[in-house]
Amino acid sequence: MTIVTTRVSVSPSPTRLRTRALWLAAVLLGVAAAASAATLDSGAPAPRVTLAAGTLEGRWAQLDGVRLREFRDIPYAAPPVGALRWRPPQPAPAWTGVRVAQRFGPRCMQLPLFSDMVFRSDGMSEDCLHLNVWTPAAASGPSAKLPVLVYFYGGGYVGGDGSEPRYDGASLAARGIVTVTVSYRLGVFGFLALPALAAESPQHAAGNYGMLDQVAALRWVRANIARFGGDPAQVTIGGESAGAISVSALMASPLSRQLFARAIGESGALIAPIAPLPLAQAERQGNAFAAKLGADSLAALRAMPASALLQASGEAGAPSAMPDLDGYFLTEPPAVTYARGAQAQVPLLLGTNSQEGYYTAILQKESPTPAHYRAALQRLFGAEAARALALYPGSSEAQVQRSATALAGDIFIAHSTWRWMDLQRHSSHAPVYFYYFAQPRPARRQPAPGERPDAGAVHSGEIEYALGNLDGNKVYAWTPADRATAQVMEGYFAQFIKTGNPNIAGLPHWPAVRASEGGLLRQVIDAHTHTEVDRGAARQAFLQQFFVHHRAPF
Repeated sequence: MTIVTTRVSVSPSPTRLRTRALWLAAVLLGVAAAASAATLDSGAPAPRVTLAAGTLEGRWAQLDGVRLREFRDIPYAAPPVGALRWRPPQPAPAWTGVRVAQRFGPRCMQLPLFSDMVFRSDGMSEDCLHLNVWTPAAASGPSAKLPVLVYFYGGGYVGGDGSEPRYDGASLAARGIVTVTVSYRLGVFGFLALPALAAESPQHAAGNYGMLDQVAALRWVRANIARFGGDPAQVTIGGESAGAISVSALMASPLSRQLFARAIGESGALIAPIAPLPLAQAERQGNAFAAKLGADSLAALRAMPASALLQASGEAGAPSAMPDLDGYFLTEPPAVTYARGAQAQVPLLLGTNSQEGYYTAILQKESPTPAHYRAALQRLFGAEAARALALYPGSSEAQVQRSATALAGDIFIAHSTWRWMDLQRHSSHAPVYFYYFAQPRPARRQPAPGERPDAGAVHSGEIEYALGNLDGNKVYAWTPADRATAQVMEGYFAQFIKTGNPNIAGLPHWPAVRASEGGLLRQVIDAHTHTEVDRGAARQAFLQQFFVHHRAPF
């Protein structure tokens, strides 16, 4: 089957030129680097796998002396174009002959918003519902029954792709894990809700098309992964940021919670303040977007060029790219599902980083003095400012920086992750393993004048460590301490994917979450990995109560 990839040119507004320049610089820094595994030209015929839809021809690779097979750009659903735009994913059509699966397909429609994203994708297109598989060469057919990881990328539901080198599956495949990365619809293409869309839906649902893509990918994995040597009964789902938010939602959704055996969440959950939108609110946003575009019907919207929709999605007043309570993928807020124990009862490994946010998000342009900090808390929390100060104290500039950084991270994403952990440990019979990643990235290879490394582990900074892809990121001058940390973290992840328990001989023991000495046990992962007691429950309870009545303050 021949696939035509549409490369869309979108003229950025002047305010986005700098963002695009940063993104282009990141791409140039990461050119070609990308793969963790070396291509293996052994002279042998390219590896093939035959599925019900047709035969795939992949490529050989090798990492750490382990021969691998890679299959890229495998369609798991029909192209969501034309009349299929804003519809649930449909089955992928079969193909005749041999489909060459040696290059990454196009990434889903997105603006260049993130400077740390480096793509190996073949352009950009609405026709993007594909996945990639890495598997050991020795794993041949259904008898191999290897554990499987299905990984969903982050990017705030507006960016990202399964081709990014930080998500490369070769390292885990070399450890005996069939690894899958999935591309799913983003932004207005993946999350637009309209009354007209609900009216045409048999379930009266609208929005969540990107989430339904993820469900379709998991169903494809269940039906096909044995052909690659994977065990459909041993599937772990994982992801970071929006990917972790997705995992929390997939555990709650009645459409997906039976499709996997284990789950991993890195920084994020679909729990307040990152809560799903009510369908009516999502539809109001969609109506305003359609009116701004001058589209008087659903047919007119579906006829619009993808480039025009993408451009408009980056302008003021565009709808939120977030899951909603559509009554189909989500029938209630995930926090409610977890509280009553109706979520997937599977082992869960999750955590956050030591610098998910930074104190400047709290203090804005003010210096970190105690007086400025108290004023900032008053602005954010009003009558609750004194309580906030007691939980996030700031009696010196150093303490202000620490507390405000912790508060910024909690409000941004760490609180939602903590709540996910706490709900799961109380309502599930399966174990929960909680981590705190604290290894800062080292200096850049080419730092800007006066630039210093971050003091803590920033949001998304753990990905290369967890998936064994430090060498795919050429920006940083990785040290022996970083490589040692990566060995530990990837070792934990690999063992959890295989068994549902991260513990293995040679690594520091990681206990499941339980109460201890007035707090909860968690694993600090860095150059000196160890178990500690997290005593942050009081501040998380404060934020939970605050978010019942308020939106996130920034």
